[in-house]
Amino acid sequence: MMMRQLVPILLAALICVAFAPMSYASGVADSTELSKLISQSGDTNMTPNDLAFFLATHNYDATPKNGYVQVKISGTIYKVVPNGSQPGLADLSIIN
Repeated sequence: MMMRQLVPILLAALICVAFAPMSYASGVADSTELSKLISQSGDTNMTPNDLAFFLATHNYDATPKNGYVQVKISGTIYKVVPNGSQPGLADLSIIN
C-alpha cells in the first residue's frame, strides 16, 4: 500500500526535476533574444514610449518609465534605455 502511494509522488518529482532546466533556459533565451532585437537596427528619434510599444509588439512585458523602458523576463527586471545616435535601438542593463 505504501509503495503504491510513493511511486506517483516520485514520478511527479522526477518530471519536475527533468523540466526545471528547460524553464531556466527559456528565460535566458528571452533575454538573449531581447539583446539581439534591440541591437539589430537603430532609430535616433525613438522615445521610451516608442521603444515600449516596439518591445510589446514582440511579446515582451514592456512598460515605459521616466526616460527608459522596464522589461520583465522570468522574474528579472531589465532597464532598456533608447540610445539615440549610437548603434542599436537601446542599451540594456539589469535592475534586479
